[in-house]
Amino acid sequence: MERVMIIGCCGSGKTTLARQLGEKTGLPVVHLDQIWWAPGNWKHMEREEFDRRLEAETAKARWILDGNFNRTIETRHNKCDTVIYLDLPRWVCLKSWLGRVIQNWGHARPDIGEGCAEWFDPEMARTIWRFNRDKRKRYYEMLSNRPDLQIIILRSRRQVRRFLESLE
Repeated sequence: MERVMIIGCCGSGKTTLARQLGEKTGLPVVHLDQIWWAPGNWKHMEREEFDRRLEAETAKARWILDGNFNRTIETRHNKCDTVIYLDLPRWVCLKSWLGRVIQNWGHARPDIGEGCAEWFDPEMARTIWRFNRDKRKRYYEMLSNRPDLQIIILRSRRQVRRFLESLE
C-alpha cells in the first residue's frame, strides 16, 4: 500500500480517512480539492493546470489521493496499487455532508482551496442523493478490471474504524 486512491460519495469520509491513513502509514496525503480549487471564492484551476499538478503528485512513489474527479479517475486508477472505495448509504453521506456544512459554515476547510468558504449547495445535495445510482456501477466495473490492485470496499463507519484499527 504505497499509492492509495480513496473514492466515494461526498460526505462518505474520504478526507477523514485519508488524513487518518496518512497518520498511520506515513504516506503523504493529497486532497484533490486542494489541487482543483484555486484560492478565492470557489474558482477552480484551469484543467491543464489541474492535470499538471495531478501528474506531478501521481509521479511520486508514495501517496494517498482522496477525491473522485471523474474526468481523471481512470488516470489515477491506473497509477495506484490500492483503491479504497467508501460505498456508504446515501443517507449517511447526506447527513455527514450537512453536518460539515453547518460546522464549517462561512469558513474554508484545510482540505479545500484557501478562501473557499463552506456553504449549502443544493446541487451537491442532489449529487449525493443520486451518487450510488449514477456512479456505483461504473466504480465496481472499473475495480473489476484491475485484478492486480488491492481493493478495499468499506460500507459503514464501523468498517472504516475496523480497517484503521487493523493497521496498528
